[in-house]
Amino acid sequence: MTALVDPAVRRGEPARTSFRALGTTAELLTADPARADLALEVLRAELDAVDAACSRFRPDSELSRANAAAGTGRPVAVGALLAEAVGVALRAAELTEGAVDPTVGPAIAALGYDVTFAAIARSGPSPVLRPATGWRAVGWDPALRLLTLPAGAALDLGATAKALAADRAAHQAARATGCGVLVNLGGDLSVAGRPPDGGWRIAIADDHGAVPTDAGPVVTVHGGGLATSGTTVRAWRRGGRTRHHIIDPVTGDSAPAIWRTASVAAACCVDANTATTAAIVLGERAPAWLHSTGLPARLVRADGSVCLLNGWPSDPAEDPTGGSR
Repeated sequence: MTALVDPAVRRGEPARTSFRALGTTAELLTADPARADLALEVLRAELDAVDAACSRFRPDSELSRANAAAGTGRPVAVGALLAEAVGVALRAAELTEGAVDPTVGPAIAALGYDVTFAAIARSGPSPVLRPATGWRAVGWDPALRLLTLPAGAALDLGATAKALAADRAAHQAARATGCGVLVNLGGDLSVAGRPPDGGWRIAIADDHGAVPTDAGPVVTVHGGGLATSGTTVRAWRRGGRTRHHIIDPVTGDSAPAIWRTASVAAACCVDANTATTAAIVLGERAPAWLHSTGLPARLVRADGSVCLLNGWPSDPAEDPTGGSR
């Protein structure tokens, strides 16, 4: 999943820095280079807080503590940040009618993604699939911040927490610095504050770790969020088949790779990421569903054909043979 900062931006005035965080690459652009250090301080603090609250790989995280209490019937009190993340995840499930479901924790672990991606064994035996318990089974009291999980359930907030971190960090950094800020967390991108003249130019590609080139499509973002989800980069093999990290809650398996990537622009990164994840899960139903949302979207099939929706700008180098609306 990716959205890359266009090379033209690197040659311009904004300051840029990148580093590893949350199992991906964090990228920060600050419109006023003199305030870049402050923006970076805000971003690092936010990422540390999100990791401590929402990581499913840290045994000391709040999320791990809540997951460990599943089936006990005992509500777990959670902090404000995890509460926000749980609320965002349940909202995503409701908006997508369960296509994006935070209870896929056991399913993705059963497929082998029970450690950080860097530590995953790249091959292994056929897994025993574990369909999601279902988001409606989650007991959640937002006023008291009490979370109750049924037996066999475990939350995985990976589909939304990274996008939430991008939104939170971008807005906090923009307020702290008084200038435009762009935060990109492995393809989950949020901008806040006044952008550079002409906006932020973003190159769309399959791999956020690739070097940006002039060959791919480029869009300009002035505000809100942009996300790209994909099935090719974060992938491994089990039972002789390629698996990836976007789970169909109904089957408990990786969603069929109908789309190589899905990119969506929205008012915030959380909404953009929710839509891209849902598109991968929905497969052939994705164009109709995305069309109903009104969000500009770009879908790329496994064969490279492109489907543009809701005013996503066309690129002269691409043939939108997958259809456009």
